[in-house]
Amino acid sequence: MADHSPVNLTPAGPPETILPPPPTEAAEALDRALSEPVERQRDAIASVVARYPRYLDAWAQLGLRGRDQIERYAYFRVGYHRGLDALRAGGWRGSGYVRWEHETNRGFLRALDGLRAAAAAIGELDEEERCARFLRQLDPAWPPPDQR
Repeated sequence: MADHSPVNLTPAGPPETILPPPPTEAAEALDRALSEPVERQRDAIASVVARYPRYLDAWAQLGLRGRDQIERYAYFRVGYHRGLDALRAGGWRGSGYVRWEHETNRGFLRALDGLRAAAAAIGELDEEERCARFLRQLDPAWPPPDQR
């Protein structure tokens, strides 16, 4: 199976991994779910995750809408681990940049940042610090001014 995920070696530093875009139908389903009234968004996004469990931004968006700190933590953790799997499949070998400027990386970075915040909320301060450090290693410009 050919790998079509770019890993760019640059003279300016470590390699950079850019995750591939999600399937068009998955992105459209998430857009529809996000356009639901607030009280229905969580369930609509959960349906997207159930259909597209590898869609990182769906996990991150579900984490943002978790009903409590533990549920948010769990969704962000799943998104983070699925993101690591996607990065490895894309050629990432544990180091190098995964920058926010690339739209397709944002679901993973949102999940990692959400995990950082959720860890802090439940008192997992060492995990919060590891996540914060990892975000800065992946993208030295972290946090991005346009994070959403």
